[in-house]
Amino acid sequence: MEQQLKRQHGTVYVEDILIAHHTLKDVVYHTPLQKNPLLSERYQCNVYLKREDLQVVRSFKIRGAYNRMKHLSEEERKNGIVCASAGNHAQGVAYSCRVLGVHGKIYMPATTPRQKVSQVQFFGKDMIEIILVGDTFDDSFNQAVQCAEREGRTFIHPFDDEYVIAGQGTVGVEILNDCEETIDFVFASIGGGGLISGLGTYIKSISASTKLIGVEPEGAPSMKTALENGKVVTLDEIDKFVDGAAVKTVGQKTFALAKDIIDDIVVVPEGKVCTTILELYNENAIVVEPAGALPIAALDFYKEQIRGKTVVCVISGGNNDIGRMQEIKERSMIYEGLQHYFIVNFPQRAGALREFLDEVLGPTDDITRFEYTKKNNKENGPALVGIELKRREDYAPLIERMKKKGFPFQEVNKDSNLFNLLI
Repeated sequence: MEQQLKRQHGTVYVEDILIAHHTLKDVVYHTPLQKNPLLSERYQCNVYLKREDLQVVRSFKIRGAYNRMKHLSEEERKNGIVCASAGNHAQGVAYSCRVLGVHGKIYMPATTPRQKVSQVQFFGKDMIEIILVGDTFDDSFNQAVQCAEREGRTFIHPFDDEYVIAGQGTVGVEILNDCEETIDFVFASIGGGGLISGLGTYIKSISASTKLIGVEPEGAPSMKTALENGKVVTLDEIDKFVDGAAVKTVGQKTFALAKDIIDDIVVVPEGKVCTTILELYNENAIVVEPAGALPIAALDFYKEQIRGKTVVCVISGGNNDIGRMQEIKERSMIYEGLQHYFIVNFPQRAGALREFLDEVLGPTDDITRFEYTKKNNKENGPALVGIELKRREDYAPLIERMKKKGFPFQEVNKDSNLFNLLI
């Protein structure tokens, strides 16, 4: 055991995580590790959920933020801190500022929803100042770094910092303390890499046989790309939908740790993430944000390997904006093959629309959207038609009937540019 505790991965020791665990014990919640009967039955294994969505700020981010700020020197505390975030890191830092009595400047994109800005202000009270700047996280990040240099403030990085990584590693301490069974697999989401490198360092040191599976959104596989290239790389473009894990560049320190401890990375389509969010809400009354749903969404891609095993999924956060639910439902329906959009050219003959409704649509097909694309002579032009199916299998017969009845069409779902423009 002594040798195990001395084991080092990169720049974070197991001792650092144990010290962080002691530092955080009176500040963060020891979140539940719950066996989930529905998921256990579905995948024929023992599935446990680590409920970080029930954390103080509804996310694990408080662990790393507080641990980092607790180690500020007296002078650093006096000078204050600065960070950049559009979400959970900002809330964790704001909460830590209030608890520790340290003034903080928090830079957020001007596009951040008002609800998120209000939450950050609520946690930080009068100990923080929020600065809304730029359209993207990168804009805010650059401004925050400049502020740190200009005002002598300490920059609190969202993931690429030893104290932050050690703080996130305390999730692993709680998992191993609470689970009486030998854990075969741990699934955790990856954004910048702080969570996976922290909890992975601890779990691999204490339970080397446990497989550590990282999960990334298909639109932002930054850690997978880094591992394939053997170095940190910056993705040209990312899909920002899974905002808690949509990162162009993982950390240098987190990568140095992750490359030695991650056993595999599962890349999950954003639509599958949406389906998982809806299932967790409808079946378990659990509200998760997209990044929090990633590990559970990944189980479908690991069905064979996990059968009969003990599996832990870390639900990293539950800060989901209810205003996004319509988009989440839409993305889920499209991924499941139940929602389709077409540009349909209706023939210039009387009764063409009636014929489409009566003879092209199936008995359980439903039109969810219909609008002509021309401003003048609408009835003689193409129309955008949204059709919802009851079963995925109804798609091929629908296409066949459109061809047979002479309705020229273009599938919007299969043209990303057209889809983004129209839908």
